[in-house]
Amino acid sequence: MGAKPYDGGVSFRVWAPHASGVFVAGDFNDWHGRSHAMAPEDNGHWSIDIPGAHPGQEYQFVLTRDGGDDLWRIDPYARKVTNSVGNAVIYDHDAFDWQGDAFETPGWDDLVIYELHIGTFAAEGHERGTFARAIERLGHLKDLGVSAVHVMPVFEFAGDQSWGYNPAHPFAIESTYGGPDGLKTFVREAHRNGIAVILDVVLNHLGPSDLATWQFDGWSENDKGGIYFFNDHRSSTPWGDTRPDYGRPEVRAYLRDVCLQLLDYYRVDGLRFDATNYIRSIDGISQAEENQIPEGWAFLQWLNDEIQSRHPGVFTIAEDLQRLAAVVAPTGDGGAGFAAQWDADFVHTVRAGVIATEDSDRHINAIAAAIRGQEDVPWTSRVLYTESHDEIANGKARVPESIHPGDADSWWAKKRALLGSAIVFTSPGVPMIFQGQEMLEDSYFRDDEWLDWGKAEANPGIVTLHQHLVGLRRNLGGRTAGLRGAGFAVLRIDEERKVLVVHRWHNGGPGDDVVVAFNFTHEPVADYRVGFPAPGLWGVQLNSDAQIYAPDFSSHDVWDVTADGDPMDGCEQSGVFSLGPYSFVVFSRES
Repeated sequence: MGAKPYDGGVSFRVWAPHASGVFVAGDFNDWHGRSHAMAPEDNGHWSIDIPGAHPGQEYQFVLTRDGGDDLWRIDPYARKVTNSVGNAVIYDHDAFDWQGDAFETPGWDDLVIYELHIGTFAAEGHERGTFARAIERLGHLKDLGVSAVHVMPVFEFAGDQSWGYNPAHPFAIESTYGGPDGLKTFVREAHRNGIAVILDVVLNHLGPSDLATWQFDGWSENDKGGIYFFNDHRSSTPWGDTRPDYGRPEVRAYLRDVCLQLLDYYRVDGLRFDATNYIRSIDGISQAEENQIPEGWAFLQWLNDEIQSRHPGVFTIAEDLQRLAAVVAPTGDGGAGFAAQWDADFVHTVRAGVIATEDSDRHINAIAAAIRGQEDVPWTSRVLYTESHDEIANGKARVPESIHPGDADSWWAKKRALLGSAIVFTSPGVPMIFQGQEMLEDSYFRDDEWLDWGKAEANPGIVTLHQHLVGLRRNLGGRTAGLRGAGFAVLRIDEERKVLVVHRWHNGGPGDDVVVAFNFTHEPVADYRVGFPAPGLWGVQLNSDAQIYAPDFSSHDVWDVTADGDPMDGCEQSGVFSLGPYSFVVFSRES
């Protein structure tokens, strides 16, 4: 579909079942609306080959209707546009030079995600970010150690500034960011830095403005959107009256091809699907039968099967937020087939635990349950975070700002925000942080306020601590393989002293078994005896109270532990350690 270059010309194809005739006009025919008539095909498709047309030329389709005015439309499959209300541009996917890119996507157990927004992540002065500017910041991400970036939507949207969740042209890449070649270059350079790219896709609605697909061929019912959309009550979403008709084969193919283009031609390593609960249900919340969209659920199953059949093992992440295990269950078992979903219970519980003003209001049982997660889903199917574009926008503050409003770099804010980060990186699941979290960014997310890179210079120790957490999670030092495994057990829940101690492992043994201890109070904990899962030496891999992370930390002494004490906490031996205020310590089994 769309415009496909061939040697000596371009082939055009479009779906317009209610048009009486379709023409293509553009630079190749001086924009004459009736000089190139497209031939009708089965099921409302039209096509034509135009010798001499070539990439870079602009074009539109001209649809005629019996008794109606001609409709000039941007190609719904346009791979490139001049802008959201401009023209389609003929684009050749095969012309890009990938320069030998042969990146191997990391496995789920090695995935550490950094969410970013191109327009604000690498902005300069008064100029918003672009792919080229984001490439200049990849060195920071490489040094941080993350293995993947989750890029918020980059499809052509109305105007020049947006979060990206209003895709006007879902096949075209935002022109102000750098267009299709800009995205390909970003992916290529991310791969060169050892970083996978997960791209955000919006299929729960389109637009709602600047839509070429809206009443595309002139037909609609109930003054709704026409052939690409539901034309009854199912069309309504919180973002506009533009929910696609998941029951139409042509619409399903259109949305599938949006995804496959990213995997086939942009070489992205994974896809994150926005608000899938609004694909499978009308209001995204109620489980009542009358609220369900069976066509939407069937579409998600079919889409994941199509993706996996062509790109086996590719990451597919759902933002569903309704705790449905079926979202990540295999399609053969009736599930939707996603590899993972954002864990809403985790973020809300952990944020509440670190933001609470009074230590007595931190509920260690609840935090332990959030870390454990649902028992009916695989650990790799959970994406864990305390900040995301949704959690720090629209009136919601960053974690350190929520802890100490107006003084986000205070001792209290730093200490407790880092507890949240530690839980993300040491829990069984896929960890994710949002841009700036590693440098104590305190401003809530807006598409017109740039990430303050001065925070990295002001808080180098906080950046270093996140770097160390990433290294431990990925086992880059060879001592913490257990953080890449499924094994999880609670060793101690101490509601009185607000201490939590957990055991993490993959295969178990030296270099694998990990014990993480958290102190959720402002008072240090001294000479604390806890059961350890194996006897012998347990070495300190990270003490968050160390002054290398911040000058105002107390550098509370924490030593390696020899587990040779009496049985305790279901373990045959125990050991003694101390914890600084609002601190955590990571121990690994040495012998």
